[in-house]
Amino acid sequence: MKILIAGSGQVGEMLIKQLSAEGYELTVIDSDPLVLEKLVEQYDVMAVRGNCASMETMKQAGVEHADLMIAATGSDEINLLCSMTVHGLNPKIHTIARIRNPEYTEQAYSMRDVFGLSLAFNPERQAAVEIDRLLKFPAFLKRDSFAKGRVEIVEIRIDGDSKLRDVPLSMLYRIVKCRVLVCAVLRDGKSVTPDGNFTLREGDKIFVTAPTSNLSQLLKNLGLVTHKTRRVMIVGGGRVSYYLTEELEDDGVDITIIEKDREKCLQLASILPNANIIHGDAGSRSLIESEGLNACDALITLTGTDELNVIVSMYGNSFGVPRIITKLDHLEDAKIIDSLPIGSIVSPKQLCCNTIVRYVRAMENQAGAAVAVHSIAEGQAEALEFIVDETTLHCGEPLKQLKLKKNILIVCITHRGKIEIPGGDSVFNKGDSIVVVSSGGAIIHQLNDIFE
Repeated sequence: MKILIAGSGQVGEMLIKQLSAEGYELTVIDSDPLVLEKLVEQYDVMAVRGNCASMETMKQAGVEHADLMIAATGSDEINLLCSMTVHGLNPKIHTIARIRNPEYTEQAYSMRDVFGLSLAFNPERQAAVEIDRLLKFPAFLKRDSFAKGRVEIVEIRIDGDSKLRDVPLSMLYRIVKCRVLVCAVLRDGKSVTPDGNFTLREGDKIFVTAPTSNLSQLLKNLGLVTHKTRRVMIVGGGRVSYYLTEELEDDGVDITIIEKDREKCLQLASILPNANIIHGDAGSRSLIESEGLNACDALITLTGTDELNVIVSMYGNSFGVPRIITKLDHLEDAKIIDSLPIGSIVSPKQLCCNTIVRYVRAMENQAGAAVAVHSIAEGQAEALEFIVDETTLHCGEPLKQLKLKKNILIVCITHRGKIEIPGGDSVFNKGDSIVVVSSGGAIIHQLNDIFE
């Protein structure tokens, strides 16, 4: 499959890294020759220098023979014009565009045929929705949904006082008293696929597959029941903060936003009249303390600087804030990040990358493609959902008889809405939904790829 990527910023480069590793034929278009030179040296890609919205540039990039174009420049207008241009040159091409401005959200959807858009993505809005979901179950570091929201893979840290510390997984049910499956463990920055003899220890991050209906029971039996989030402090007044405040206001949450840019504060005050907008530098301990940090249920750091987000989150942790969520754009050194007391980590570009990769794989495999793809364990494993169809092998055969590829787990089967955490005697049939976790680095395009 031939893919054009217009723009090589943070989202663009993450897509290039992921898609080139999966063997797709990539051409990157950007106006910066130094950036293109660096990408050509690092990845197996072609590079074209020029204006992404120009017909001549797109012709030079081979748009007539391309299957997909991803417009990820820093300008919504250029992304929309780019989509229109390539669709005019090649009506059969699929187009994906980043649209970040809230003013364009409804327009991009209602006029998608005019713009030639197959899919629009908004990193900031996706991040806000993810944060809102995390706040509903504060004990979870991360939540990924499958089976139309009926199944989740949640991330939990094993602390020193955890009921699961020094417990082998074979004893898990006696403690949690509900059917769940630990599908991956992150230990010392490395992902492990555990078996029943694996013993959990302090500092581990575990990834637990469970029916959504069991999450409250899971938390209760682990002694992790938390109070409803009522007061939130948000550091940084960017787009994620705007979208998140919209989500939280519907739940009656008291919100304080701290932003150092005066003009941005005035703008936020006009469009978010129910939020408390504070003009000031969140790097000042005295400011965030005076604004009621000690009374907050959650601190969410959303500035454009990773270092500031980490520092403020660490201070909030030392101050005893029950819930910390930190936005990070650079996740290169997972081991260092994992050792920091900064709560849950949200990466807008990673969320969007997951969405786009799922779309690309579905294009290549129209039948049998994953309907959901989530990166877990600091990107070292993937959780994928597939629908069993007439081409799926081994229907009706007990799982204990199947030979799966190394580091592949079947972690959930949904049959007519009924959720099953599978055992050796479990089977799947046509129409069922299956969630699998792959931690071996192999790319799983179709469900049959999991079998030896």
